[in-house]
Amino acid sequence: MDGSFHDEDFSSSVAWETGAPTSSTATSSANATSSPQAHTGTGGYSAYSRDASPGLAGPSTGTEGRAGFDGTGGGGAAGARANGLAVTDVQVRDGKVELEGTSDTFVSYLVTAQTELPSYSSKTPSARRRFHDFVFLRDGLVKDFPACVVPPLPEKHRMEYVIGDRFSAEFIERRRQDLERFLQRLARHPKLSRTEIFQNFLESTEWNVYKHKHHARASSIDDGHSGVLDTLSDTLLNAFTKLKKPDERFVIIRQHLDSFEEGLTSLERLAGRSKTRMSDLSGDYEDLAVSVQGLGYLESGITEPLMRFERALVDFGANVKDHSASASEGFLEHVHSLLAYSHSFKSVLKLRDQKQLDFEELSSYLSNVVTERDRLAGGYGYGMGIGSYLKERMESLRGGETDMSRAARLQRLDAKIKELQEAVLHAQETSTAFNEQVLAEHEIFRGTKRHEMKKLLGAFADGQIKMHKASMQAWDRTIPPLQRIYVEP
Repeated sequence: MDGSFHDEDFSSSVAWETGAPTSSTATSSANATSSPQAHTGTGGYSAYSRDASPGLAGPSTGTEGRAGFDGTGGGGAAGARANGLAVTDVQVRDGKVELEGTSDTFVSYLVTAQTELPSYSSKTPSARRRFHDFVFLRDGLVKDFPACVVPPLPEKHRMEYVIGDRFSAEFIERRRQDLERFLQRLARHPKLSRTEIFQNFLESTEWNVYKHKHHARASSIDDGHSGVLDTLSDTLLNAFTKLKKPDERFVIIRQHLDSFEEGLTSLERLAGRSKTRMSDLSGDYEDLAVSVQGLGYLESGITEPLMRFERALVDFGANVKDHSASASEGFLEHVHSLLAYSHSFKSVLKLRDQKQLDFEELSSYLSNVVTERDRLAGGYGYGMGIGSYLKERMESLRGGETDMSRAARLQRLDAKIKELQEAVLHAQETSTAFNEQVLAEHEIFRGTKRHEMKKLLGAFADGQIKMHKASMQAWDRTIPPLQRIYVEP
Protein backbone atom coordinates (compact mmCIF):
# COMPACT_ATOMS: atom_id res chain seq x y z
CA MET A 1 0.00 0.00 0.00
CA ASP A 2 1.02 3.62 -0.46
CA GLY A 3 0.59 4.58 3.20
CA SER A 4 -2.84 6.09 2.75
CA PHE A 5 -5.80 4.53 4.44
CA HIS A 6 -8.09 5.31 1.53
CA ASP A 7 -7.47 4.50 -2.08
CA GLU A 8 -9.23 5.48 -5.28
CA ASP A 9 -12.84 4.38 -5.42
CA PHE A 10 -14.76 3.14 -8.42
CA SER A 11 -17.34 5.82 -7.76
CA SER A 12 -17.17 8.97 -5.69
CA SER A 13 -20.70 8.39 -4.43
CA VAL A 14 -20.24 4.80 -3.27
CA ALA A 15 -17.46 3.60 -0.96
CA TRP A 16 -16.49 0.49 -2.91
CA GLU A 17 -13.04 0.50 -1.34
CA THR A 18 -13.18 -0.08 2.39
CA GLY A 19 -9.62 1.06 2.92
CA ALA A 20 -7.16 -0.48 5.33
CA PRO A 21 -4.84 0.88 7.93
CA THR A 22 -1.20 0.41 7.14
CA SER A 23 0.59 -1.49 9.84
CA SER A 24 3.48 -3.78 10.47
CA THR A 25 2.81 -7.10 12.08
CA ALA A 26 5.88 -6.54 14.21
CA THR A 27 4.39 -3.37 15.73
CA SER A 28 0.83 -3.37 16.98
CA SER A 29 -1.05 -0.30 18.14
CA ALA A 30 -3.85 -2.31 19.67
CA ASN A 31 -4.36 -1.39 23.27
CA ALA A 32 -5.69 -4.80 24.14
CA THR A 33 -2.67 -6.63 22.84
CA SER A 34 0.10 -4.42 24.13
CA SER A 35 2.47 -5.77 26.69
CA PRO A 36 0.53 -6.13 29.94
CA GLN A 37 1.46 -4.04 32.91
CA ALA A 38 2.47 -5.94 36.02
CA HIS A 39 0.16 -5.87 39.01
CA THR A 40 2.33 -6.43 42.04
CA GLY A 41 0.88 -6.51 45.52
CA THR A 42 2.34 -6.86 48.97
CA GLY A 43 2.70 -10.57 48.47
CA GLY A 44 5.06 -10.05 45.52
CA TYR A 45 2.74 -11.64 42.95
CA SER A 46 2.72 -10.41 39.35
CA ALA A 47 -0.56 -10.62 37.49
CA TYR A 48 1.31 -11.69 34.34
CA SER A 49 3.92 -14.39 34.55
CA ARG A 50 6.73 -14.35 32.01
CA ASP A 51 6.93 -18.13 31.87
CA ALA A 52 3.21 -18.75 31.54
CA SER A 53 2.38 -21.38 28.98
CA PRO A 54 1.01 -19.88 25.73
CA GLY A 55 -1.42 -22.73 25.20
CA LEU A 56 -3.83 -24.37 27.60
CA ALA A 57 -4.80 -27.34 25.49
CA GLY A 58 -1.48 -28.11 23.84
CA PRO A 59 -0.46 -27.56 20.22
CA SER A 60 -2.89 -28.00 17.36
CA THR A 61 -2.81 -31.29 15.49
CA GLY A 62 -3.55 -32.16 11.90
CA THR A 63 -2.16 -30.78 8.72
CA GLU A 64 -4.50 -27.80 8.48
CA GLY A 65 -3.96 -26.18 11.86
CA ARG A 66 -6.77 -24.99 14.08
CA ALA A 67 -6.33 -21.28 14.55
CA GLY A 68 -6.54 -19.88 11.05
CA PHE A 69 -3.55 -17.68 11.73
CA ASP A 70 -0.87 -20.31 12.11
CA GLY A 71 1.16 -18.96 9.20
CA THR A 72 1.11 -22.05 7.01
CA GLY A 73 -2.52 -23.02 6.57
CA GLY A 74 -2.91 -26.57 5.36
CA GLY A 75 -0.24 -26.49 2.70
CA GLY A 76 2.89 -26.08 4.79
CA ALA A 77 5.32 -23.20 5.04
CA ALA A 78 6.60 -23.68 1.50
CA GLY A 79 3.10 -23.36 0.12
CA ALA A 80 2.42 -20.26 2.20
CA ARG A 81 5.54 -18.60 0.81
CA ALA A 82 4.64 -19.37 -2.79
CA ASN A 83 3.95 -16.36 -4.96
CA GLY A 84 0.82 -16.07 -7.09
CA LEU A 85 -2.35 -18.12 -6.93
CA ALA A 86 -2.05 -21.76 -5.91
CA VAL A 87 -5.15 -22.80 -7.88
CA THR A 88 -6.38 -21.09 -11.04
CA ASP A 89 -9.14 -21.34 -13.62
CA VAL A 90 -11.64 -22.82 -11.19
CA GLN A 91 -14.90 -23.65 -12.94
CA VAL A 92 -18.21 -25.21 -11.95
CA ARG A 93 -20.19 -26.58 -14.89
CA ASP A 94 -22.44 -29.31 -16.18
CA GLY A 95 -25.16 -29.24 -13.52
CA LYS A 96 -26.83 -32.64 -13.65
CA VAL A 97 -29.96 -33.91 -11.88
CA GLU A 98 -29.12 -37.24 -10.21
CA LEU A 99 -31.59 -39.94 -9.12
CA GLU A 100 -34.40 -38.05 -10.82
CA GLY A 101 -37.89 -39.20 -9.87
CA THR A 102 -36.88 -40.45 -6.40
CA SER A 103 -37.00 -38.90 -2.95
CA ASP A 104 -33.19 -38.66 -3.00
CA THR A 105 -32.98 -36.46 -6.08
CA PHE A 106 -30.09 -34.00 -6.07
CA VAL A 107 -27.99 -31.93 -8.46
CA SER A 108 -24.27 -32.57 -8.99
CA TYR A 109 -21.76 -30.21 -10.61
CA LEU A 110 -18.45 -30.85 -12.32
CA VAL A 111 -15.67 -28.89 -10.60
CA THR A 112 -12.44 -28.32 -12.54
CA ALA A 113 -9.28 -26.31 -11.88
CA GLN A 114 -5.62 -25.91 -12.75
CA THR A 115 -2.69 -25.93 -10.36
CA GLU A 116 1.09 -26.22 -10.26
CA LEU A 117 1.24 -27.39 -6.64
CA PRO A 118 3.20 -30.66 -6.37
CA SER A 119 0.85 -32.01 -3.71
CA TYR A 120 -1.89 -32.49 -6.33
CA SER A 121 -2.00 -35.75 -8.26
CA SER A 122 -2.83 -33.85 -11.46
CA LYS A 123 -2.30 -30.35 -12.81
CA THR A 124 -5.96 -30.34 -13.88
CA PRO A 125 -7.90 -31.71 -10.91
CA SER A 126 -11.61 -32.36 -11.34
CA ALA A 127 -14.43 -33.96 -9.39
CA ARG A 128 -18.21 -34.03 -9.35
CA ARG A 129 -19.73 -32.54 -6.21
CA ARG A 130 -23.21 -31.76 -4.90
CA PHE A 131 -24.35 -28.77 -2.86
CA HIS A 132 -23.90 -30.60 0.47
CA ASP A 133 -20.22 -31.07 -0.39
CA PHE A 134 -19.80 -27.32 -0.85
CA VAL A 135 -21.44 -26.82 2.54
CA PHE A 136 -19.05 -29.31 4.15
CA LEU A 137 -16.08 -27.54 2.57
CA ARG A 138 -17.13 -24.15 3.86
CA ASP A 139 -18.05 -25.39 7.35
CA GLY A 140 -14.70 -27.13 7.61
CA LEU A 141 -12.78 -24.01 6.61
CA VAL A 142 -14.76 -21.80 9.00
CA LYS A 143 -14.04 -24.19 11.87
CA ASP A 144 -10.38 -24.78 11.07
CA PHE A 145 -9.55 -21.17 10.15
CA PRO A 146 -11.75 -18.90 12.28
CA ALA A 147 -9.57 -15.83 11.66
CA CYS A 148 -9.95 -16.12 7.88
CA VAL A 149 -12.86 -14.64 5.92
CA VAL A 150 -14.39 -17.73 4.29
CA PRO A 151 -16.64 -16.68 1.38
CA PRO A 152 -20.37 -17.34 1.78
CA LEU A 153 -22.42 -19.92 -0.08
CA PRO A 154 -25.72 -19.08 -1.77
CA GLU A 155 -28.78 -19.76 0.34
CA LYS A 156 -30.06 -23.26 -0.32
CA HIS A 157 -33.56 -22.24 -1.40
CA ARG A 158 -33.18 -18.57 -2.31
CA MET A 159 -35.79 -17.79 -4.98
CA GLU A 160 -35.90 -13.99 -4.93
CA TYR A 161 -34.44 -13.53 -8.40
CA VAL A 162 -35.04 -17.01 -9.84
CA ILE A 163 -38.46 -18.40 -10.71
CA GLY A 164 -38.91 -22.16 -10.75
CA ASP A 165 -38.16 -25.14 -8.52
CA ARG A 166 -34.63 -26.07 -7.45
CA PHE A 167 -34.34 -28.69 -10.19
CA SER A 168 -35.28 -26.31 -13.00
CA ALA A 169 -32.63 -25.39 -15.58
CA GLU A 170 -32.72 -21.72 -14.55
CA PHE A 171 -32.26 -22.45 -10.84
CA ILE A 172 -29.41 -24.90 -11.53
CA GLU A 173 -27.64 -22.34 -13.71
CA ARG A 174 -27.96 -19.56 -11.13
CA ARG A 175 -26.67 -21.84 -8.39
CA ARG A 176 -23.82 -22.99 -10.64
CA GLN A 177 -22.73 -19.37 -11.06
CA ASP A 178 -22.86 -18.75 -7.29
CA LEU A 179 -20.93 -21.94 -6.49
CA GLU A 180 -18.30 -21.05 -9.07
CA ARG A 181 -17.96 -17.60 -7.54
CA PHE A 182 -17.53 -19.22 -4.10
CA LEU A 183 -14.70 -21.48 -5.31
CA GLN A 184 -13.01 -18.67 -7.23
CA ARG A 185 -12.94 -16.56 -4.07
CA LEU A 186 -11.33 -19.47 -2.22
CA ALA A 187 -8.80 -19.89 -5.03
CA ARG A 188 -7.80 -16.21 -4.68
CA HIS A 189 -7.16 -16.66 -0.96
CA PRO A 190 -3.44 -17.36 -0.38
CA LYS A 191 -4.08 -19.55 2.67
CA LEU A 192 -7.42 -21.25 2.13
CA SER A 193 -6.47 -22.28 -1.41
CA ARG A 194 -3.59 -24.34 -0.01
CA THR A 195 -5.55 -26.29 2.58
CA GLU A 196 -5.87 -30.05 2.62
CA ILE A 197 -9.67 -29.93 2.62
CA PHE A 198 -9.75 -27.70 -0.48
CA GLN A 199 -7.38 -30.02 -2.32
CA ASN A 200 -9.46 -33.08 -1.47
CA PHE A 201 -12.60 -31.26 -2.55
CA LEU A 202 -11.07 -30.57 -5.96
CA GLU A 203 -9.60 -33.97 -6.73
CA SER A 204 -10.36 -36.72 -4.21
CA THR A 205 -12.08 -39.84 -5.58
CA GLU A 206 -12.80 -40.91 -1.99
CA TRP A 207 -14.40 -37.70 -0.84
CA ASN A 208 -16.93 -39.34 1.48
CA VAL A 209 -14.15 -41.24 3.26
CA TYR A 210 -12.19 -38.03 3.68
CA LYS A 211 -15.25 -36.26 5.11
CA HIS A 212 -15.62 -38.92 7.81
CA LYS A 213 -11.92 -38.73 8.72
CA HIS A 214 -11.96 -34.94 8.81
CA HIS A 215 -15.03 -34.92 11.04
CA ALA A 216 -13.50 -37.47 13.41
CA ARG A 217 -10.23 -35.52 13.64
CA ALA A 218 -12.04 -32.23 14.27
CA SER A 219 -14.15 -33.86 17.02
CA SER A 220 -11.07 -35.26 18.76
CA ILE A 221 -9.33 -31.87 18.64
CA ASP A 222 -12.41 -30.16 20.07
CA ASP A 223 -12.48 -32.66 22.94
CA GLY A 224 -8.81 -32.00 23.65
CA HIS A 225 -9.31 -28.23 23.65
CA SER A 226 -12.18 -28.15 26.12
CA GLY A 227 -10.79 -27.12 29.49
CA VAL A 228 -11.66 -25.24 32.64
CA LEU A 229 -10.25 -21.94 31.42
CA ASP A 230 -11.98 -22.20 28.05
CA THR A 231 -15.27 -22.47 29.87
CA LEU A 232 -14.23 -19.73 32.27
CA SER A 233 -13.51 -17.17 29.56
CA ASP A 234 -16.80 -17.97 27.82
CA THR A 235 -18.82 -17.45 30.99
CA LEU A 236 -17.12 -14.14 31.69
CA LEU A 237 -18.48 -12.62 28.49
CA ASN A 238 -21.94 -11.87 27.23
CA ALA A 239 -23.61 -10.13 24.32
CA PHE A 240 -23.77 -6.81 26.20
CA THR A 241 -20.06 -6.58 27.01
CA LYS A 242 -18.23 -3.82 25.18
CA LEU A 243 -14.54 -3.45 24.47
CA LYS A 244 -12.80 -1.26 27.01
CA LYS A 245 -10.15 -0.14 24.52
CA PRO A 246 -11.40 -0.56 20.92
CA ASP A 247 -8.65 -0.83 18.32
CA GLU A 248 -9.08 2.13 15.96
CA ARG A 249 -7.86 0.10 12.97
CA PHE A 250 -10.74 -2.31 13.16
CA VAL A 251 -13.27 0.38 14.04
CA ILE A 252 -12.40 2.12 10.77
CA ILE A 253 -12.54 -1.14 8.81
CA ARG A 254 -16.02 -1.82 10.16
CA GLN A 255 -17.17 1.70 9.31
CA HIS A 256 -16.01 1.29 5.74
CA LEU A 257 -17.69 -2.10 5.49
CA ASP A 258 -20.90 -0.42 6.63
CA SER A 259 -20.49 2.20 3.90
CA PHE A 260 -19.76 -0.49 1.33
CA GLU A 261 -22.88 -2.44 2.31
CA GLU A 262 -24.96 0.72 2.26
CA GLY A 263 -23.78 1.42 -1.29
CA LEU A 264 -24.49 -2.16 -2.39
CA THR A 265 -27.94 -2.10 -0.81
CA SER A 266 -28.77 1.13 -2.63
CA LEU A 267 -27.41 -0.36 -5.86
CA GLU A 268 -29.48 -3.50 -5.38
CA ARG A 269 -32.63 -1.48 -4.75
CA LEU A 270 -32.13 0.79 -7.75
CA ALA A 271 -31.22 -2.12 -10.04
CA GLY A 272 -34.40 -3.90 -8.98
CA ARG A 273 -36.43 -0.77 -9.68
CA SER A 274 -34.73 -0.38 -13.06
CA LYS A 275 -35.58 -4.00 -13.89
CA THR A 276 -39.25 -3.35 -13.19
CA ARG A 277 -39.28 -0.16 -15.23
CA MET A 278 -37.50 -1.82 -18.15
CA SER A 279 -40.15 -4.54 -18.14
CA ASP A 280 -42.88 -1.88 -18.17
CA LEU A 281 -41.07 -0.07 -20.98
CA SER A 282 -40.99 -3.27 -23.04
CA GLY A 283 -44.76 -3.59 -22.63
CA ASP A 284 -45.27 0.03 -23.68
CA TYR A 285 -43.31 -0.53 -26.90
CA GLU A 286 -45.35 -3.63 -27.66
CA ASP A 287 -48.55 -1.59 -27.23
CA LEU A 288 -47.12 1.13 -29.46
CA ALA A 289 -46.31 -1.48 -32.10
CA VAL A 290 -49.93 -2.64 -32.09
CA SER A 291 -51.11 0.94 -32.68
CA VAL A 292 -48.67 1.42 -35.59
CA GLN A 293 -49.84 -1.88 -37.07
CA GLY A 294 -53.40 -0.57 -36.99
CA LEU A 295 -52.33 2.55 -38.84
CA GLY A 296 -50.61 0.40 -41.46
CA TYR A 297 -53.89 -1.31 -42.31
CA LEU A 298 -55.59 2.09 -42.73
CA GLU A 299 -52.86 3.75 -44.81
CA SER A 300 -52.71 1.45 -47.84
CA GLY A 301 -50.07 3.53 -49.60
CA ILE A 302 -47.50 3.24 -46.80
CA THR A 303 -48.50 -0.09 -45.26
CA GLU A 304 -45.12 -1.75 -45.88
CA PRO A 305 -42.99 1.03 -44.25
CA LEU A 306 -45.35 1.19 -41.27
CA MET A 307 -45.14 -2.59 -40.84
CA ARG A 308 -41.34 -2.29 -40.86
CA PHE A 309 -41.61 0.40 -38.21
CA GLU A 310 -43.95 -1.82 -36.20
CA ARG A 311 -41.41 -4.66 -36.48
CA ALA A 312 -38.65 -2.37 -35.17
CA LEU A 313 -40.78 -1.45 -32.16
CA VAL A 314 -41.40 -5.13 -31.41
CA ASP A 315 -37.69 -5.94 -31.74
CA PHE A 316 -36.70 -3.03 -29.52
CA GLY A 317 -39.22 -4.07 -26.87
CA ALA A 318 -37.96 -7.65 -27.02
CA ASN A 319 -34.35 -6.49 -26.65
CA VAL A 320 -35.25 -4.45 -23.59
CA LYS A 321 -37.13 -7.40 -22.08
CA ASP A 322 -34.35 -9.90 -22.77
CA HIS A 323 -31.72 -7.59 -21.30
CA SER A 324 -33.81 -7.03 -18.21
CA ALA A 325 -34.28 -10.79 -17.71
CA SER A 326 -30.66 -11.83 -18.28
CA ALA A 327 -28.35 -8.99 -17.31
CA SER A 328 -30.38 -7.58 -14.42
CA GLU A 329 -30.92 -10.91 -12.65
CA GLY A 330 -27.26 -11.85 -12.85
CA PHE A 331 -26.30 -8.36 -11.72
CA LEU A 332 -28.63 -8.52 -8.71
CA GLU A 333 -27.38 -11.99 -7.73
CA HIS A 334 -23.77 -10.82 -7.80
CA VAL A 335 -24.55 -7.71 -5.76
CA HIS A 336 -26.34 -9.86 -3.18
CA SER A 337 -23.33 -12.19 -3.10
CA LEU A 338 -21.00 -9.26 -2.41
CA LEU A 339 -23.27 -8.21 0.46
CA ALA A 340 -23.07 -11.71 1.93
CA TYR A 341 -19.27 -11.66 1.51
CA SER A 342 -19.09 -8.42 3.48
CA HIS A 343 -21.29 -9.97 6.19
CA SER A 344 -18.80 -12.85 6.45
CA PHE A 345 -16.01 -10.35 7.01
CA LYS A 346 -18.04 -8.67 9.76
CA SER A 347 -18.48 -12.05 11.46
CA VAL A 348 -14.69 -12.41 11.60
CA LEU A 349 -14.39 -8.87 13.00
CA LYS A 350 -16.91 -9.80 15.67
CA LEU A 351 -14.87 -12.88 16.56
CA ARG A 352 -11.74 -10.70 16.73
CA ASP A 353 -13.54 -8.45 19.21
CA GLN A 354 -14.46 -11.54 21.21
CA LYS A 355 -10.78 -12.51 21.46
CA GLN A 356 -9.90 -9.03 22.69
CA LEU A 357 -12.75 -9.24 25.20
CA ASP A 358 -11.37 -12.56 26.43
CA PHE A 359 -8.04 -10.88 27.09
CA GLU A 360 -9.55 -7.80 28.75
CA GLU A 361 -11.96 -9.70 30.99
CA LEU A 362 -9.44 -12.34 32.01
CA SER A 363 -6.92 -9.60 32.80
CA SER A 364 -9.47 -7.83 34.98
CA TYR A 365 -10.41 -11.07 36.71
CA LEU A 366 -6.76 -11.90 37.35
CA SER A 367 -6.15 -8.44 38.79
CA ASN A 368 -9.06 -8.90 41.22
CA VAL A 369 -7.80 -12.31 42.32
CA VAL A 370 -4.29 -10.94 42.88
CA THR A 371 -5.72 -8.08 44.95
CA GLU A 372 -7.78 -10.51 47.02
CA ARG A 373 -4.75 -12.72 47.63
CA ASP A 374 -2.59 -9.76 48.68
CA ARG A 375 -5.25 -8.49 51.08
CA LEU A 376 -5.63 -11.93 52.59
CA ALA A 377 -1.86 -12.29 52.95
CA GLY A 378 -1.76 -8.87 54.67
CA GLY A 379 -4.44 -9.92 57.16
CA TYR A 380 -7.30 -7.91 55.65
CA GLY A 381 -9.68 -10.81 55.12
CA TYR A 382 -11.82 -11.39 52.09
CA GLY A 383 -11.27 -8.23 50.16
CA MET A 384 -13.10 -4.99 49.43
CA GLY A 385 -16.79 -4.28 49.03
CA ILE A 386 -19.97 -4.81 51.05
CA GLY A 387 -20.14 -8.48 50.06
CA SER A 388 -16.63 -9.16 51.33
CA TYR A 389 -17.38 -7.26 54.55
CA LEU A 390 -20.54 -9.30 55.25
CA LYS A 391 -18.71 -12.54 54.50
CA GLU A 392 -15.91 -11.57 56.90
CA ARG A 393 -18.44 -10.68 59.65
CA MET A 394 -20.12 -14.08 59.24
CA GLU A 395 -16.74 -15.79 59.72
CA SER A 396 -16.12 -13.82 62.90
CA LEU A 397 -19.56 -14.77 64.29
CA ARG A 398 -18.78 -18.42 63.67
CA GLY A 399 -15.71 -18.20 65.83
CA GLY A 400 -13.14 -16.49 63.67
CA GLU A 401 -10.76 -17.67 61.00
CA THR A 402 -7.92 -20.02 61.90
CA ASP A 403 -4.43 -19.77 60.49
CA MET A 404 -5.00 -23.15 58.86
CA SER A 405 -8.08 -22.00 56.92
CA ARG A 406 -6.31 -18.79 55.89
CA ALA A 407 -3.34 -20.78 54.61
CA ALA A 408 -5.62 -23.09 52.66
CA ARG A 409 -7.36 -20.12 51.04
CA LEU A 410 -4.00 -18.58 50.15
CA GLN A 411 -2.94 -21.85 48.56
CA ARG A 412 -6.13 -22.01 46.51
CA LEU A 413 -5.70 -18.40 45.40
CA ASP A 414 -2.08 -19.07 44.44
CA ALA A 415 -3.20 -21.96 42.23
CA LYS A 416 -5.92 -19.84 40.65
CA ILE A 417 -3.47 -17.00 39.97
CA LYS A 418 -1.07 -19.35 38.23
CA GLU A 419 -3.86 -20.76 36.12
CA LEU A 420 -5.15 -17.31 35.23
CA GLN A 421 -1.65 -16.08 34.34
CA GLU A 422 -1.42 -18.81 31.71
CA ALA A 423 -4.92 -18.02 30.48
CA VAL A 424 -4.18 -14.28 30.16
CA LEU A 425 -0.97 -14.88 28.21
CA HIS A 426 -2.73 -17.33 25.92
CA ALA A 427 -5.60 -14.87 25.37
CA GLN A 428 -3.12 -12.08 24.60
CA GLU A 429 -1.27 -14.18 22.03
CA THR A 430 -4.55 -15.27 20.45
CA SER A 431 -5.82 -11.69 20.24
CA THR A 432 -2.55 -10.49 18.69
CA ALA A 433 -2.59 -13.29 16.13
CA PHE A 434 -6.21 -12.50 15.24
CA ASN A 435 -5.34 -8.85 14.74
CA GLU A 436 -2.54 -9.66 12.33
CA GLN A 437 -4.60 -12.17 10.37
CA VAL A 438 -7.67 -9.92 10.13
CA LEU A 439 -5.52 -7.12 8.71
CA ALA A 440 -4.20 -9.57 6.13
CA GLU A 441 -7.76 -10.72 5.42
CA HIS A 442 -8.77 -7.14 4.77
CA GLU A 443 -6.17 -6.85 2.03
CA ILE A 444 -7.44 -10.09 0.47
CA PHE A 445 -11.04 -8.86 0.70
CA ARG A 446 -10.17 -5.57 -0.96
CA GLY A 447 -8.40 -7.31 -3.82
CA THR A 448 -11.22 -9.77 -4.39
CA LYS A 449 -13.82 -7.02 -4.14
CA ARG A 450 -12.06 -4.87 -6.71
CA HIS A 451 -11.66 -7.84 -9.04
CA GLU A 452 -15.36 -8.70 -8.79
CA MET A 453 -16.56 -5.11 -9.12
CA LYS A 454 -14.56 -4.84 -12.33
CA LYS A 455 -16.25 -7.98 -13.67
CA LEU A 456 -19.69 -6.99 -12.37
CA LEU A 457 -19.76 -3.50 -13.86
CA GLY A 458 -18.00 -4.66 -17.01
CA ALA A 459 -20.60 -7.36 -17.60
CA PHE A 460 -23.39 -4.85 -17.02
CA ALA A 461 -21.82 -2.45 -19.52
CA ASP A 462 -21.40 -5.27 -22.06
CA GLY A 463 -25.07 -6.14 -21.67
CA GLN A 464 -26.07 -2.53 -22.31
CA ILE A 465 -23.86 -2.35 -25.40
CA LYS A 466 -25.29 -5.61 -26.71
CA MET A 467 -28.86 -4.44 -26.18
CA HIS A 468 -28.32 -1.07 -27.88
CA LYS A 469 -26.42 -2.59 -30.81
CA ALA A 470 -29.32 -4.96 -31.46
CA SER A 471 -31.73 -2.00 -31.21
CA MET A 472 -29.64 0.05 -33.64
CA GLN A 473 -29.74 -2.79 -36.16
CA ALA A 474 -33.53 -2.98 -35.88
CA TRP A 475 -33.89 0.78 -36.44
CA ASP A 476 -31.31 0.78 -39.26
CA ARG A 477 -33.44 -1.74 -41.13
CA THR A 478 -36.42 0.59 -40.74
CA ILE A 479 -34.90 3.79 -42.12
CA PRO A 480 -34.63 2.83 -45.86
CA PRO A 481 -38.36 1.87 -46.21
CA LEU A 482 -39.34 5.10 -44.44
CA GLN A 483 -37.16 7.14 -46.80
CA ARG A 484 -38.88 5.54 -49.81
CA ILE A 485 -42.25 6.91 -48.79
CA TYR A 486 -43.32 9.33 -51.50
CA VAL A 487 -44.38 12.72 -50.27
CA GLU A 488 -45.97 15.08 -52.79
CA PRO A 489 -44.19 18.44 -53.05
